[in-house]
Amino acid sequence: MKPRTSPSAERPTSRLKAAALALLTVAACTTGGLASMLVSAGTPAPPARSAAVDPVAALGEELFFDPRLSADGRVSCASCHLPDKYFSDGLPVSKGVEGKPGARNAPSLLNALANGSQFWDGRSPTLEHQALQPFTNPNEMGLPDLDTLVRRVADDPAYRQAFARAFGTAARRDGITAPRIADAIARYERTLVAPPAPFDRHTDAAPAMSPEALRGYRLFTGYAKCASCHTVNGVNNPSAPFTDDAFHTLSVGLERIAGDLAPLSLEVVRLRENGRSADDVLVELPQASPLGRFILTLKAGDIGAFRTPSLRNVAETAPYMHDGSLPTLEEAVDHEVYYRSSEQGRPMLLTPTERRELVEFLRTLSSPRDEVAALGRPVPPSARRDHAF
Repeated sequence: MKPRTSPSAERPTSRLKAAALALLTVAACTTGGLASMLVSAGTPAPPARSAAVDPVAALGEELFFDPRLSADGRVSCASCHLPDKYFSDGLPVSKGVEGKPGARNAPSLLNALANGSQFWDGRSPTLEHQALQPFTNPNEMGLPDLDTLVRRVADDPAYRQAFARAFGTAARRDGITAPRIADAIARYERTLVAPPAPFDRHTDAAPAMSPEALRGYRLFTGYAKCASCHTVNGVNNPSAPFTDDAFHTLSVGLERIAGDLAPLSLEVVRLRENGRSADDVLVELPQASPLGRFILTLKAGDIGAFRTPSLRNVAETAPYMHDGSLPTLEEAVDHEVYYRSSEQGRPMLLTPTERRELVEFLRTLSSPRDEVAALGRPVPPSARRDHAF
C-alpha cells in the first residue's frame, strides 16, 4: 500500500480511544494517501549565507559553536552537526554530555530552512522551536532548564555586547532571553544552504554528470520511482529539494520491537496523557524511538512514520535512516528498492549495473566539501561527539 502523509498532531480524546488505536499498530505499518509537496512553482530559492553580515546570524553562529552552553562544557550544537561532516556527525545515533547516546541519527542541517517542521518526526514546528530543545535534553546538552542557559550566556560580557548589537538593546543581562537565543541560532541555521552540486551545474553543453550518472538519474525518476518521494524536476535544478517533506513508513527498526509493539505503544499513550512531551518520551522510553511520528500524534497510521530526508549530499552523510542502521549508500539503495517492491506488490529488480548507476547519480548531489565546511568553523576534537569521552 502507498504511504500517506502524516496528519497534524492531536491529543486523544480518551484513554480508551488511544489504547484501541495502539492495539491496531501491528496492522497499521503502512497507509495510503496523498503526499504534500515541499516546493511548488514560484517558490523562491533559499537565501545566500549571511552570517558574516547579519549580526543576529553572527550571534547565532557563536552560540551554535559554544560548548560552554552544555552541562559538561564539552558539547555544542556543532558537536552533533559538524561542518566537515556536512552538518551531521557520521554516527548511527548522536552522543551528548558524558557520551550519552541519543535516540536517533543526526540529520544534516543543510537546507533545514526548507523543512515544513523539524526533527525526524516533525515534532518541532520551526527552527526557533527546535533550537532550544537540545539544551535541556539530558542526553544531549544536559542543562537543567532554559533559565540556566540564559544565565550562562548572560554571564559573558561579550555575549551581552553581541545581543545588544543584534537586537538593538542595552548591553545588560535582561537583554538576553531564551527566545532571542533561539532566534539567533535559527537565523544562523537558515544560512546553511547547500552549495551547488554537479547535478545543479549539468547542462548538455557543459556536462557535470557522467553518462553513468545520467542513466542513474533516468532510473531515479523512472523505473525505480525514487522521485515519487524524493522530489526533483529535471537536472540543472538548484531548487530541487529531493524530498516531499512528508512522513512515510518504511518499517525501519520496527522489527526490533515487533514483540513489544502494542505494549510500547500503550506506554507512549500513557506518558503523553500524563503530560510528557514527545521529547520527554524519547528520553524516558528510548526503545520506543522506532514508533516515529506516532509518539507525537498518537495516531496508529503514524507508527514507524518518519520524514523523507533530502538526498542532497546523501553520499557524504552515512549512516542512513533514522537509527543509522544502514552503514552504506549501496545498502540504503537496496532497502529503498525493497520498499518500492513492497509498495507496488511485485519485485523491483535492478541489475548490478543499474544499482551502480543509481548510486553514481546520488553522488552527483554532493556539494563541494570545502564550500560546505566554509559555512561554519572548525570544531576542536574535545567538542566533537565522535570524540572518546
